[in-house]
Amino acid sequence: MALTDTFIHSTAIIDPKSTIGVGSKIWMNVQVREGAKIGNNCIISKDVYLDYDVIIGNGCKIQNSVSVYHGVTLGDSVFVGPNVSFTNDKVPRAFNDNWVVTPTIVKEGASIGANATIICGVTIGAYSMIAAGAVVTRDVAPYSLVAGNPAREISKIDKNGNRLNENEE
Repeated sequence: MALTDTFIHSTAIIDPKSTIGVGSKIWMNVQVREGAKIGNNCIISKDVYLDYDVIIGNGCKIQNSVSVYHGVTLGDSVFVGPNVSFTNDKVPRAFNDNWVVTPTIVKEGASIGANATIICGVTIGAYSMIAAGAVVTRDVAPYSLVAGNPAREISKIDKNGNRLNENEE
């Protein structure tokens, strides 16, 4: 298979009203709902769920067991670690006649560590890094490393994720 080929595993469920970019790889047990847009050269790993109308930029990597719900937009070159949880409802209820999707934006080059939880309505800045297990409840500035529950900035970082102050923990 050439690098420009698109690959869809036989167990993936892809709605015909979705769009998958050239060179993207869709692995086992992935579900892509109607209107979802996946950019070029993405890797969508095992057991990922992409809800309707989500937007995934070019060159993204979404690792195993991630659900990207309606209202989430990932910019180009975003990394999403395994088991990351996105929410899309500020007041979740089993039944809610007034349900409103609260959009979440993840900007270019951001990286979200394994098991992080992203509460809806936030913007995660370009080239920022969310530590594994963090709970993001508010916007994350570009080029920031955040950790904890709730997530707090612990360092500024460069485009590659390296801390700018070597003395920080």
